[in-house]
Amino acid sequence: MLSFVLRHLSEQVEAGMQRRVECDVNAMVMGPLAERSQSIKVGEFYKASGFLAKRSLKSTQLVMHINILDKI
Repeated sequence: MLSFVLRHLSEQVEAGMQRRVECDVNAMVMGPLAERSQSIKVGEFYKASGFLAKRSLKSTQLVMHINILDKI
């Protein structure tokens, strides 16, 4: 398992107006994808897909579990 923080940056439309979105997201990858992800460098751009889940049963903090990670 490999844990890290993703920085999300995008432009979204909300209520007909352009909005800049920036946030940090706790993330993790497991198995072979975790092994391949160890070579990622800070500042590189990737598209991540997966799902959100609580960090643990009693936690309210969310973590993105990444299933697909493609360099863009």
